[in-house]
Amino acid sequence: MKILLRDLRDFFVSLQLTVALLVFGMLLIFAATLDQTNLGIWGIQQKWFRTFIVWQDIRGVSLPVFPGGYFIGGLLLLNLLAAHIERFKFTWRKAGIFLTHVGLILLLIGELLSGLWQEDFHLRLNEGETRNYAESFRDNELVVTDATEEKFDEVVAIPEVLLARHTSVQHPRLPFRLVAKAHYPNSFLQTRKPDGAPTLATTDLGREVVAVPQPITYKTDEANLPSAYVELVAADASPGIFLVSTGLVAPQRFDYGGRSWKIALRAKRIYEPFSLTLMKFSHDRYAGTEIPKNFSSRIKLTTPDGRDDREVLVYMNNPLRYAGLTFYQSGFANNDRTTILQVVRNPSWLLPYIACAIMTVGLCAQFCIHLLAFVKKRRAPLSAPAVA
Repeated sequence: MKILLRDLRDFFVSLQLTVALLVFGMLLIFAATLDQTNLGIWGIQQKWFRTFIVWQDIRGVSLPVFPGGYFIGGLLLLNLLAAHIERFKFTWRKAGIFLTHVGLILLLIGELLSGLWQEDFHLRLNEGETRNYAESFRDNELVVTDATEEKFDEVVAIPEVLLARHTSVQHPRLPFRLVAKAHYPNSFLQTRKPDGAPTLATTDLGREVVAVPQPITYKTDEANLPSAYVELVAADASPGIFLVSTGLVAPQRFDYGGRSWKIALRAKRIYEPFSLTLMKFSHDRYAGTEIPKNFSSRIKLTTPDGRDDREVLVYMNNPLRYAGLTFYQSGFANNDRTTILQVVRNPSWLLPYIACAIMTVGLCAQFCIHLLAFVKKRRAPLSAPAVA
């Protein structure tokens, strides 16, 4: 047991491990850069960096081909900590090196936490429009709404991942089960021909429109259009099988159990206890050209309790930070009458700044320590010349 523990210690503190991990890291970046043309930025992050093992489909079989970013970064973090504990002896002459390594450790931890915790959404606002929610870029949800009451709707949201698994879902607020008969991560909708292939849907638009599966796209200028055929199963009569898709603008309505319902597949929403209203969007251009000079959004932020009722200006490099969310000016549409804000939730957003500040202080301190030692050595009196 002692020999095994000693071998483990020697492995984690070895300089050879550090060099090997750095080489693997460079190869990882190189391979991910080449693969970016196929998957795009977000796909590359998920496949190569925010994973322990990189998997690749080879002739229809998913095989592990390379250690992922979490694996390499985790081992590098353990290697750095173990080497410090085993070898590093703190002295004031090495204070700068110590601070630099502390900053590097925080940087690695910050990247890990950002990968685990960060959420990205977008918020589209027309001038004069008010919203209290943002929508996800990539995640979707199946929404079943009890719209019987006039004053409010009772909404049940089910993650799309359950549809992909063909999981039967029985929510306590629903009088029926939801069963996914088919799920397409990407598709396009087309009108069903009278003599065409039969459709899985038995009600509403699904009898006239069919979803045709398509390969998943990772291009930044293209979007996936997920669709699914969902059956509503009840103890008595089933309401039917519905075609739901993010390509359908309006939800489909049906009646069951003496109540009015709506069903739709939409982008995942994040609701917040405050509202944003777009007062004015400005798109400035350089005189005589169509080159953008600046675009900004004047937003009114209000809360139901009236504690916050103010206007803020959001523009490039000047985001709005509120309630743990950061709103960046991302884009615009609809002839400059619609603003697009990127909404980011990242509880660990401060860690990279703190880490870089500590590393900067450490490097400057180490440079000054060596500089002072060099100057002191140069000023030391020369030894007396030898007598012939």
